[in-house]
Amino acid sequence: MRRPTLTQNAIASFPDDEMVLAVEWHEDAARKTSMHAHAAGQIIGSREGLLSVRTTSGWWIVPRTHSIWMPPHVPHAVHSHGPFRGWSIYVSQRHCEALPTLPKTLYVSSLLEELVRRAVRWDNSARTPSQRHLAQVIVDEIAELREDPLGLPNPSSGPISRVTDQILANLSDDRSINELAALGGLSARTLARLFTRETGMGMVAWRQRAKVLSAIAMLADGAPVTMIALDLGYDNVSAFIAMFRRVMGVTPGQYQSSGGLHEMRGRKSGF
Repeated sequence: MRRPTLTQNAIASFPDDEMVLAVEWHEDAARKTSMHAHAAGQIIGSREGLLSVRTTSGWWIVPRTHSIWMPPHVPHAVHSHGPFRGWSIYVSQRHCEALPTLPKTLYVSSLLEELVRRAVRWDNSARTPSQRHLAQVIVDEIAELREDPLGLPNPSSGPISRVTDQILANLSDDRSINELAALGGLSARTLARLFTRETGMGMVAWRQRAKVLSAIAMLADGAPVTMIALDLGYDNVSAFIAMFRRVMGVTPGQYQSSGGLHEMRGRKSGF
């Protein structure tokens, strides 16, 4: 197994004028990290396998050919679902000004993929003019990557958080909005209004996205579609397949056999 060999101190102390550090990341089995943060920005790309990333503000899924951007100082925990092959680029804080200020799931361009393959071969000696130029191109290319919103926003207030915590604790629990509102000590109307204001989504859409993201993670772990449907509260597997296809543009079986979202770029997605 080959993991990133950069220490936290090395990541925190690399000179600003070096701009970027790149490392390849191989995992032979599932692995979880504890919540941590970097002074540098970080983008993690997936070549094979699936990552899920959690922060205090949300949860993101990172399929093959995608990446997750973490701005400087954002605490996050990473989970690789089974074998994983990918890479990380750390961007010094001074050079993150043009980069997103919030975590985002991004498509990886063929240009960035090739730049990463070159940057991971750089040694610890002083950067050459050519390497400094390529480092700037890497930062510029990250800024241009297209977002694929494979995330689930967390609410900011206690009452709404109690509702979403209950939903995520048991995605098969299909209790009504009135019952969920009671958990937060709110009326159904107030819950609906605050939920949309704090997450940017209606509750039905939020619950569906939570189920789809959970299903993607379970598909990556090799779970059968029937078992996933039952775990998510569907008595009828066909209803689950229809919901997944409505949101993602493909059925769970098509998603699983294609190896992820790369082949779906030309298809309609509800995200």
